[in-house]
Amino acid sequence: MVDTLKIESVPISRRDSFNARDTRTRNLKPFNSGDIKILLLENVSAKAVDILKKAGYQVEFHTKALDKAELIEKIKDVHAVGIRSKTKLTEEVLSHANKLLTIGCFCIGTNQVDLNYAASRGICVFNSPFSNSRSVAELVIAEIILLSRQLGDRSREMHEGVWNKVSKACYEIRGKTLGIVGYGHIGTQLGVLAESLGMQVIWYDILPVMPIGMSRAADTLDELLAEADFVSLHVPETPETKDMIGEREISLMKKGAYLINASRGTVVEIDALAVALKSGHLGGAAVDVYPTEPLANGPGFESALRNCPNTLLTPHIGGSTEEAQRMIGIEVANAIVKYINSGASVNAVNFAECDLRAIPETDLTTVRIVNVHQNVPGVLRQINNILADFNVNKQISDSKGDVAYFMADVTVNENSEINTIYEQITAISENIITRVLF
Repeated sequence: MVDTLKIESVPISRRDSFNARDTRTRNLKPFNSGDIKILLLENVSAKAVDILKKAGYQVEFHTKALDKAELIEKIKDVHAVGIRSKTKLTEEVLSHANKLLTIGCFCIGTNQVDLNYAASRGICVFNSPFSNSRSVAELVIAEIILLSRQLGDRSREMHEGVWNKVSKACYEIRGKTLGIVGYGHIGTQLGVLAESLGMQVIWYDILPVMPIGMSRAADTLDELLAEADFVSLHVPETPETKDMIGEREISLMKKGAYLINASRGTVVEIDALAVALKSGHLGGAAVDVYPTEPLANGPGFESALRNCPNTLLTPHIGGSTEEAQRMIGIEVANAIVKYINSGASVNAVNFAECDLRAIPETDLTTVRIVNVHQNVPGVLRQINNILADFNVNKQISDSKGDVAYFMADVTVNENSEINTIYEQITAISENIITRVLF
């Protein structure tokens, strides 16, 4: 049974019906919003906490990731969970989520979530793929300058009490060539910043992209590696990008060139990079991401790159600025609220993207049906047969893989009709989740 809805008859005058200026819309809610429970982990932005609390939700906030046993226990009774990169929402963990509607990844990547299994359970996943682009681009610019002047090594030596004033193998970056692998939101911003400092920019991407400024595309990755003085990686984690920079690719780079990885830890073969740094083939490297990363701050980080010459190692902080985290918090928290309250799945990672225009504030007899079902023939026919006796104001349906998403705004006259619709759609064998919003 769904929560009851008070249906009211609101007379609308002819003049009101033609008043194009009245664009006020109803705020939909799934049920008493105070019953919605949100679990936020890994110290997500305080702005996200504010947005979710203002929506009327019960928010449980943790500054760190939880161990698997505690996570399984906590996730049993929540409607949404917000994480960053350390929490792993595997099939095992998600199988215990009895009420979970949505997952918010307050970061760029979503590889820490089993997206297919989440979709099969009707759990919609959101992330923030662009909000920290500037922060990552600025970090890479800083690393380019630090590497070209060997500032990491000089700083470490000074802290050890060693005065080592040298200029050999220290360079200005003006006139040098930056090769960007992955010319997306971060890559394009990086290119603009680099050009403003007098660098030449070339890039390689598997998709046709419009160049910005004076940058130009390389025909192949090998061409870029052979020409660039600095190579910066900005690609997603996919089977195609795993170990894309290994011994062969590093050997193609100029002697004394620099490699920067602020994308994904699996993109570079760490052992091959360490060999190239110790042999002097590469002049230096900056690495922010690793194949495996510690779950908590503190000692215990191990890597073949430790103590390599002119090598900057940072703990996955590319997007860790106050500005980026605030923007990510706003984007993902608002996506969670919109999905729970109105069913909008725009910018979802594992669902088809669907939305319907808002219901006018004066319309108190319309409810929104939101349904997730298996993407097989005949389900829409069954749903539409159930809705055939009602006035359907608007509807939309789309699918992604094995899961389909359906939304419809339906006029009802009394509470019993809402329950009838809900119970009949829920009874469809291919049904995964059905919700009624009013």
